[in-house]
Amino acid sequence: MMRIAAQLEGLDGVTRAALLMGTPANREIMAAAGLLFEDAASATANDLVIAVSAEAEDAADAALALADQLLKSQPAVASAGGSVAEAPPQTLAQAISASPDASLAMISTPGAYATAEAMKALKRGLHVFLFSDNVSVPDEIELKRIARQKNLLVMGPDCGTAILDGVPLGFANAVRRGRIGLIGASGTGLQQVSCLIDRLGEGASQVIGVGGHDLSEAVGGAMMLAAIERLAADPETAVLVLVSKPPAPTVAQRVLSAAGVTGKPVVVIFLGGDPAAIREAGAIAASTLEDAARLAVAVARGRMPVGLGIDGLNADMMATADAARAALIPGQHTVRGLFSGGTLCQEAGLILGAHLDADRFSVVDFGDDEYTVGRPHPMIDFRLRNENIVAAAEDPSTAAILLDIVLGYGSHTDPAEAVRPALVKARAVAEAAGRSLTIVASVCGTDADPQGLARQEAALRAAGVVLAPSSAQAARVAVRVVRDPGACPAAAVGHVTGATFTCDGGH
Repeated sequence: MMRIAAQLEGLDGVTRAALLMGTPANREIMAAAGLLFEDAASATANDLVIAVSAEAEDAADAALALADQLLKSQPAVASAGGSVAEAPPQTLAQAISASPDASLAMISTPGAYATAEAMKALKRGLHVFLFSDNVSVPDEIELKRIARQKNLLVMGPDCGTAILDGVPLGFANAVRRGRIGLIGASGTGLQQVSCLIDRLGEGASQVIGVGGHDLSEAVGGAMMLAAIERLAADPETAVLVLVSKPPAPTVAQRVLSAAGVTGKPVVVIFLGGDPAAIREAGAIAASTLEDAARLAVAVARGRMPVGLGIDGLNADMMATADAARAALIPGQHTVRGLFSGGTLCQEAGLILGAHLDADRFSVVDFGDDEYTVGRPHPMIDFRLRNENIVAAAEDPSTAAILLDIVLGYGSHTDPAEAVRPALVKARAVAEAAGRSLTIVASVCGTDADPQGLARQEAALRAAGVVLAPSSAQAARVAVRVVRDPGACPAAAVGHVTGATFTCDGGH
């Protein structure tokens, strides 16, 4: 339904669109987005609400007609034999009856109903991938308590990414199978690390998301601990990687203690956290998501683990950034980071904050709840971010715009084409004002992804984008565009707390 909403918003004259079930929570979302029109106010959880805001009635009518057409054109589900179409299961019991060997339930209902469905799945002995958000913390605690009792996993709530036995769930990439196991509370963090491991020639045994609240004091890291135990016992996993924002202190201690008794090398990236505690626990501390991938690959190959650190940048990237800096005019001194991935946004904020004063950069996560009310996720719908790319170019202080492009299952089918019009317009705006503008990006993906990494990167280069091989290096390029490295002695660059940037969480 989010994809259909995105298609409707692409029509001329349509300003907003949403397709949501008429639950109380969804009605609140539509009301906040100005989309709760009279008829929808009385909708129930069993009603599908199609809401369109348009500049004229004929545009709204066209959008509603397209929505009807797209809903009716959804592919029929074939039976196991592939020759007879039949309706998909409507309940968990029907789904289990149709697939009695299933071992996992993927739940993506509104949060108010997700707990009950997850509980049913656990009682039937199924692992749970809980994509739903808005599940209460007490419900999450209870679900994970029961899962631990039954030796099952509850991945989520609000879990965006997992790859289990090679099967991608949620937003995930087509990465090769291998010997590195990843566990994370971060969706795009897991995507970035798994894709970089793939590019470096290794692969993932399992990628287990645990949800953004799992490492809170209240939840206690229940599923992170369960996943560590599983990968410790998994003969296919030689190295573990843990990815998260800094956990609650007591939870971090518990997680690191568990990592220390696995008998396997463990690379830990707690973005913005203190690496000393990680090293004291016998694990390998990474400074960035790229470092985590590099360190894991090195350890898997029996090599000395050496990361790039928070300041690392290769020579080609340095030269590109220096050339861009030379083209700036007085007054251009800021970096505008516009992200679709919450963890990629946070990482960029840490790197920018380590080198620049707070008034010389900003980063925004357009996947945060604040920006997704009534809209599809920005990995699917580029419209809002595109508007902000052009707005950033209109600011005479902007020297560089920093972007993430996330490929994989669930993301836009052609992200480079989706963002291209905004890039062209942004450049035209800057040129008309006599300014240069550097657009720096990294692409999180693989050549096996449906969008194709090489194809997407080629299209972005053709649009004049400076491409870095990782999100961390993209941020460093942006720093170097606006700041002469000679003015930033290495000794002055060190640990940052994240307090100098504004970036909310999210996928």
